[in-house]
Amino acid sequence: MSGGIDSSVSAILLLEQGYELVGVTFRAYDSLSTACLEKETGCCNINTLIEAKQMAETLGFEHHILDLRDDFKQTVIQDFIYEYTQGRTPNPCVLCNATIKWGRLLEVAKAMNCDKIATGHYARIGFENNRYFLKKGIDPKKDQSYFLWKLSQECLAQTIFPLGDLTKNEVRNIAKQKGFEKLSKKRESQEICFIPDNDYRRFIKENVENYETKHPPGNFLDMKGNVLGQHLGLPNYTIGQRKGLRYSFGKRKYVYAIDPINNTVTLGERNDLFTTDIYVKDYVLHKYPNIPQHLEALVRIRYLDAGTMATLTQDDGYIKGQFINPVAAVTPGQSGVMYEGEDLIAGGIITYPPQDVNL
Repeated sequence: MSGGIDSSVSAILLLEQGYELVGVTFRAYDSLSTACLEKETGCCNINTLIEAKQMAETLGFEHHILDLRDDFKQTVIQDFIYEYTQGRTPNPCVLCNATIKWGRLLEVAKAMNCDKIATGHYARIGFENNRYFLKKGIDPKKDQSYFLWKLSQECLAQTIFPLGDLTKNEVRNIAKQKGFEKLSKKRESQEICFIPDNDYRRFIKENVENYETKHPPGNFLDMKGNVLGQHLGLPNYTIGQRKGLRYSFGKRKYVYAIDPINNTVTLGERNDLFTTDIYVKDYVLHKYPNIPQHLEALVRIRYLDAGTMATLTQDDGYIKGQFINPVAAVTPGQSGVMYEGEDLIAGGIITYPPQDVNL
């Protein structure tokens, strides 16, 4: 429970369905920034812990607050910082869901003799051929299956998503009808929970000792390897970035590639960003135990991406997708998530084309 509308309405619906509930709220991160303290929502705000406990008391079930700050720092935050320093753009929500939320929640559920865990995510779970798999939530504007691809069969088997068949407006109406009008109007936070001002560059600088020494300026290169100027350090850039390059090149330039070994950032034009191939590693298979040969699937390369059809090929270490139409800014470190209709087939971490795999 986050203290927000989604987890609260999930609890209301589960109680109506006859479930006996135990509420759990994670204390994952503390922030003393003004931006955090002023936000109405967000796990960094101590008020959300209080609101979650009050909601559980109002609805009549026990509630626990788990202090996971050390775990969160050692996994999610450290990975976030490391990935940026290596020229990749991470998605911390994907890692948090698998390692912190579900990873610890399953442990807590077992200790409390609970059979299932439930969250307020907008997603559904399917079951065919003895396999569990994610399905998109029916509200296309709120579907969160993209962030959940890392969940295992064990996780999915023990999970309930009460909001998967509802739209956000329907959830707000339920809260209002049940007497929680203030909750029904509550705003949502769209930023990374531990960076409430959305300035990840500042966050990394403040959390890396001797940042300037470890991540010094280097060369901007053009597509032919010519030096164009100096960048401010690799963590300041991501694939496809146009703003914040500090130079006027006569025409728009975009970050094309980031090389942590040589400390260089290669810039190109918009057309250079397009590719017909995507490779993902560390993938998790959902609907099928293996990718069917020459399967065509919709591949999303970021959360707000509508997706592009691609033909999939599976290797021991990678899944390759060949897009029907070229796609811009396929970004290493982000998640590539693959769908067959409403069903999630697989997800993985986007990587540069491997040199040692024959697909």
